[in-house]
Amino acid sequence: MPIITVKISAQPSPVLSARLAEGIVAITARVLRKNPGITAVTVDATPPEHWHVGGQSLAAHGKASFWLDIKVVDGTNTKDEKAAYLQEIFAFMESVLGPLHEESYALVHEVPADAYGYGGRTQEHRYIAGRLAA
Repeated sequence: MPIITVKISAQPSPVLSARLAEGIVAITARVLRKNPGITAVTVDATPPEHWHVGGQSLAAHGKASFWLDIKVVDGTNTKDEKAAYLQEIFAFMESVLGPLHEESYALVHEVPADAYGYGGRTQEHRYIAGRLAA
């Protein structure tokens, strides 16, 4: 049930957004063990001329960049899983966007189960209800 927000330095494109979402969901399912059927991805594109690093646009640098933020429930992934996820996300993003500026970012944002959920119920509620049903 993660929500993943991605900002990329590119012209908006439905084809590019779909390719990124598909790849990110696949990596998230495989590495972080998240259900792909309830993983949401939003992609926001900013033209490289409007994304600046060190006072220069990415267009001037001749590089791409991205910012990815994924929300997961605290304690559901190990340090090794998160490290592998970041490594795979960076490799995937570079394979799609081209050479990346070093100032590209990804954040696995761990949030408390009682403060995070979907469909009007927290993840803590889902956990407790599942235990009671077992």
